[in-house]
Amino acid sequence: MFEGQPKGLYALALANTGERFGYYTMIAVFALFLRANFGLAPDTAGLIYSTFLGLVYFLPLIGGVMADKFGFGKMVTIGILIMFVGYLLLSVPLGGDAVGMAAMLVALVFISFGTGLFKGNLQVMVGNLYDDKRFAERRDAGFSIFYMAINIGALFAPTAAVKIKAWAESLGFESNDAYHFSFAVACLSLIVSMAIYYVCRSTFKHVEGGERKKDAATVEEELSPAETKARIVALCLVYAVVIFFWMAFHQNGLSLTYFANEFTAKSSTGAEGMSFNVINLVAIIVIVYALFSVFQSKTSGNKAVSALVVFAAVGYLVWQYIDTASDIVEVSAPIFQQFNPFYVVALTPVSMAIFGALASKGKEPKAPRKIAYGMLVAALGFAVMLFASMGLPTPDEQAEMGDAAMLVSPSWLIYTYLVLTFAELLLSPMGISFVSKVAPPKYKGMMMGGWFVATAIGNMLVSVGGFLWGGFPLWLVWGVFIVLCLLSAIFMFSIMKRLEKVC
Repeated sequence: MFEGQPKGLYALALANTGERFGYYTMIAVFALFLRANFGLAPDTAGLIYSTFLGLVYFLPLIGGVMADKFGFGKMVTIGILIMFVGYLLLSVPLGGDAVGMAAMLVALVFISFGTGLFKGNLQVMVGNLYDDKRFAERRDAGFSIFYMAINIGALFAPTAAVKIKAWAESLGFESNDAYHFSFAVACLSLIVSMAIYYVCRSTFKHVEGGERKKDAATVEEELSPAETKARIVALCLVYAVVIFFWMAFHQNGLSLTYFANEFTAKSSTGAEGMSFNVINLVAIIVIVYALFSVFQSKTSGNKAVSALVVFAAVGYLVWQYIDTASDIVEVSAPIFQQFNPFYVVALTPVSMAIFGALASKGKEPKAPRKIAYGMLVAALGFAVMLFASMGLPTPDEQAEMGDAAMLVSPSWLIYTYLVLTFAELLLSPMGISFVSKVAPPKYKGMMMGGWFVATAIGNMLVSVGGFLWGGFPLWLVWGVFIVLCLLSAIFMFSIMKRLEKVC
């Protein structure tokens, strides 16, 4: 799985892991922070949350245009410094009055603009590594590995956010002030990210931009104006579809978090309870990767070591179950956000193995078809939520019920995140790979920025979940996202021939 990849991939992936850890630590508690610290209603908090997400994903277009002119590496460095200032400002507890609100909004502007310079351009650099014909056939696999690394950072973020907030409260800080300690983690993670970037820079410096050195190994495309237009149109059609995926998927930070907070049991036991311990999730990841190593290692010694790792990790989980099965585990809303990155990291080698097997038989679907399948799977994920919500009151009615509130098992959200992660693996890394491959060479930064603009629009529309949350039945809330995902999939299949022609 990891063989034959350019060395620069791992350096860039690890640099991104550090930045994403800080970002997702903040995101895990941000919507709840807005309501607790400023006393905002769900729809107002949702509007701020979705606007911030929109800026985070819109501004890579500006960053891409700037990078096409000044170089990708330079923009990455400037971006991470600007982000640091934003997170530092957000870490200062200034209360819930107008001053605190103003400082928070300024911090969000810095974070979003810095991310705009950093995020897309780092991914363009990853794509540029595969312009070398020695690695061209490994582009999709490379972006799957890169995407997995992002989610390693995201996996630990919710636990870090919850634990650090609890630690701050144990020191005597009020709950509202304790949130700022979670935000401060992002400052530290950015320092680590920048350190990795510069220590390992020699492995990817040749793709930092502006002008790359031409050599025999590099694939240079000469496109006619008609070919350039066809590629840009195809990319724009894909952008239009993924808007609705991100609108639905990023409900994990809004309506799905509201559901976790208001409709989900606050405690768990047994195997379900064990799943809320991130160390147990890491053990499962170790088992998955060690099993792949058992079957893929070329020497008996490596196979034996991998087998021992599997037995050790399984033994640890069995011991944990025996020791803690009867323990009551407290379940807080932000912790559910660890399941999506856990599934991404655990399932990436599985998806790569499946597509690798299909590729060996000449049956691997092209990226646009994977994206369409992803939309269908996303609809299925919200169908799980619709089924889980049958018979539940509206959020407004639930709030009035007090101790008589109706709560469901945490397993429903765990299953939902599993299905949505299958959708994400079909859509997000494949979409980024598609953009890096199809984008005309002169407009790579801009076209990658276009992918993020589509994501930004989708994130702006996340607020729909906040506006629906209240007096509407829950089945209607989830039904809206089901319908949008299905319509997007139908549209994608209707233009499939046009998209596959440019692949």
